[in-house]
Amino acid sequence: MTQPIDGEVASQPQSALVVEDDESIAKLLVGMLELQGFSVRLAADGREAVAEIRDGKPVDVAILDIMLPFVDGFELVTLIRSQAAWKDTRIMMLSARTQASDVGHALAAGANDYMTKPFNPEELVSRIARLKLPSTQAGDLHAVAPEIFIRAA
Repeated sequence: MTQPIDGEVASQPQSALVVEDDESIAKLLVGMLELQGFSVRLAADGREAVAEIRDGKPVDVAILDIMLPFVDGFELVTLIRSQAAWKDTRIMMLSARTQASDVGHALAAGANDYMTKPFNPEELVSRIARLKLPSTQAGDLHAVAPEIFIRAA
Protein backbone atom coordinates (compact mmCIF):
# COMPACT_ATOMS: atom_id res chain seq x y z
CA MET A 1 0.00 0.00 0.00
CA THR A 2 1.22 3.51 -0.71
CA GLN A 3 2.36 5.91 2.00
CA PRO A 4 1.52 9.62 2.23
CA ILE A 5 3.73 11.86 0.15
CA ASP A 6 6.75 12.95 2.23
CA GLY A 7 7.49 16.55 3.06
CA GLU A 8 4.01 17.84 2.51
CA VAL A 9 2.32 19.99 5.11
CA ALA A 10 -0.96 21.43 3.90
CA SER A 11 -3.14 23.88 5.78
CA GLN A 12 -6.18 22.31 4.16
CA PRO A 13 -6.68 18.98 2.42
CA GLN A 14 -5.94 18.81 -1.27
CA SER A 15 -9.04 18.12 -3.34
CA ALA A 16 -9.50 15.73 -6.24
CA LEU A 17 -12.15 14.82 -8.76
CA VAL A 18 -12.06 11.23 -10.03
CA VAL A 19 -14.06 10.51 -13.18
CA GLU A 20 -14.14 6.76 -13.75
CA ASP A 21 -16.98 4.48 -14.87
CA ASP A 22 -15.37 1.21 -13.73
CA GLU A 23 -16.49 0.85 -10.11
CA SER A 24 -13.51 -1.21 -8.95
CA ILE A 25 -10.97 1.22 -10.43
CA ALA A 26 -12.92 4.17 -9.03
CA LYS A 27 -12.84 2.67 -5.52
CA LEU A 28 -9.10 2.01 -5.82
CA LEU A 29 -8.41 5.59 -6.97
CA VAL A 30 -10.56 7.14 -4.25
CA GLY A 31 -8.87 4.98 -1.58
CA MET A 32 -5.38 5.84 -2.85
CA LEU A 33 -6.11 9.55 -2.93
CA GLU A 34 -7.71 9.54 0.51
CA LEU A 35 -4.58 7.82 1.89
CA GLN A 36 -2.62 10.73 0.45
CA GLY A 37 -4.82 13.19 2.35
CA PHE A 38 -7.10 14.24 -0.49
CA SER A 39 -10.74 15.14 -0.17
CA VAL A 40 -12.20 13.21 -3.13
CA ARG A 41 -15.32 13.68 -5.24
CA LEU A 42 -16.33 10.92 -7.65
CA ALA A 43 -18.23 11.08 -10.94
CA ALA A 44 -19.21 7.75 -12.50
CA ASP A 45 -19.78 9.08 -16.03
CA GLY A 46 -19.20 12.12 -18.20
CA ARG A 47 -22.57 13.69 -17.45
CA GLU A 48 -21.92 13.62 -13.68
CA ALA A 49 -18.46 15.08 -14.33
CA VAL A 50 -19.91 17.97 -16.37
CA ALA A 51 -22.23 18.80 -13.45
CA GLU A 52 -19.27 18.71 -11.01
CA ILE A 53 -17.19 20.97 -13.24
CA ARG A 54 -19.95 23.48 -13.96
CA ASP A 55 -21.54 23.58 -10.50
CA GLY A 56 -18.92 22.28 -8.09
CA LYS A 57 -16.01 23.89 -6.34
CA PRO A 58 -12.75 23.61 -8.33
CA VAL A 59 -10.33 20.84 -7.33
CA ASP A 60 -6.55 20.70 -7.16
CA VAL A 61 -6.25 17.49 -9.22
CA ALA A 62 -8.64 15.80 -11.66
CA ILE A 63 -8.13 12.18 -12.74
CA LEU A 64 -10.12 11.47 -15.88
CA ASP A 65 -10.82 8.32 -17.83
CA ILE A 66 -11.27 8.84 -21.58
CA MET A 67 -13.88 6.25 -22.48
CA LEU A 68 -16.90 7.36 -20.47
CA PRO A 69 -20.64 7.22 -21.03
CA PHE A 70 -22.28 10.45 -22.32
CA VAL A 71 -19.22 12.76 -22.41
CA ASP A 72 -15.68 11.52 -23.02
CA GLY A 73 -12.54 12.52 -21.16
CA PHE A 74 -11.23 14.67 -24.02
CA GLU A 75 -14.36 16.84 -23.84
CA LEU A 76 -13.99 17.05 -20.05
CA VAL A 77 -10.42 18.36 -20.36
CA THR A 78 -11.65 21.04 -22.76
CA LEU A 79 -14.49 21.95 -20.37
CA ILE A 80 -12.16 22.20 -17.37
CA ARG A 81 -9.75 24.42 -19.31
CA SER A 82 -12.66 26.69 -20.37
CA GLN A 83 -13.71 27.35 -16.75
CA ALA A 84 -11.81 30.29 -15.22
CA ALA A 85 -12.29 28.97 -11.68
CA TRP A 86 -10.67 25.65 -12.67
CA LYS A 87 -7.60 27.17 -14.38
CA ASP A 88 -5.17 25.84 -11.74
CA THR A 89 -6.58 22.30 -11.73
CA ARG A 90 -3.94 19.73 -12.70
CA ILE A 91 -5.32 17.00 -14.97
CA MET A 92 -4.16 13.37 -15.12
CA MET A 93 -5.66 11.22 -17.86
CA LEU A 94 -5.91 7.55 -16.92
CA SER A 95 -7.05 5.33 -19.76
CA ALA A 96 -6.74 1.93 -21.41
CA ARG A 97 -6.19 3.76 -24.71
CA THR A 98 -2.51 3.47 -25.56
CA GLN A 99 -2.31 5.09 -29.00
CA ALA A 100 0.15 7.97 -29.29
CA SER A 101 -2.61 9.97 -30.98
CA ASP A 102 -4.78 9.65 -27.84
CA VAL A 103 -1.93 10.84 -25.62
CA GLY A 104 -1.23 13.73 -27.97
CA HIS A 105 -4.91 14.67 -28.14
CA ALA A 106 -5.24 14.70 -24.34
CA LEU A 107 -2.09 16.77 -23.81
CA ALA A 108 -3.03 19.19 -26.61
CA ALA A 109 -6.46 19.65 -25.01
CA GLY A 110 -4.79 20.69 -21.75
CA ALA A 111 -4.09 17.54 -19.73
CA ASN A 112 -0.91 17.71 -17.64
CA ASP A 113 -0.12 13.98 -17.70
CA TYR A 114 -1.35 10.71 -19.20
CA MET A 115 -1.09 7.22 -17.77
CA THR A 116 -2.34 3.94 -19.20
CA LYS A 117 -4.31 1.16 -17.54
CA PRO A 118 -3.46 -1.15 -16.01
CA PHE A 119 -1.40 1.18 -13.85
CA ASN A 120 1.10 0.85 -11.03
CA PRO A 121 -0.40 2.53 -7.92
CA GLU A 122 3.04 3.65 -6.68
CA GLU A 123 3.80 5.34 -10.00
CA LEU A 124 0.39 7.03 -10.01
CA VAL A 125 1.02 8.46 -6.53
CA SER A 126 4.42 9.76 -7.68
CA ARG A 127 2.92 11.39 -10.74
CA ILE A 128 0.17 13.02 -8.69
CA ALA A 129 2.83 14.38 -6.34
CA ARG A 130 4.61 15.86 -9.35
CA LEU A 131 1.37 17.42 -10.59
CA LYS A 132 0.87 19.17 -7.26
CA LEU A 133 4.27 20.92 -7.31
CA PRO A 134 4.57 24.55 -8.35
CA SER A 135 5.32 24.68 -12.06
CA THR A 136 8.88 25.88 -11.41
CA GLN A 137 9.63 22.59 -9.63
CA ALA A 138 7.49 20.23 -11.70
CA GLY A 139 10.22 19.56 -14.23
CA ASP A 140 12.52 17.97 -11.65
CA LEU A 141 11.03 14.49 -11.76
CA HIS A 142 14.12 12.88 -10.27
CA ALA A 143 13.69 14.82 -7.01
CA VAL A 144 10.00 13.93 -6.76
CA ALA A 145 9.97 10.34 -7.96
CA PRO A 146 13.48 8.89 -7.90
CA GLU A 147 12.11 5.33 -7.95
CA ILE A 148 11.05 5.86 -11.56
CA PHE A 149 14.66 6.53 -12.54
CA ILE A 150 16.01 3.71 -10.38
CA ARG A 151 13.65 1.21 -12.02
CA ALA A 152 14.56 2.45 -15.49
CA ALA A 153 18.31 2.09 -14.85
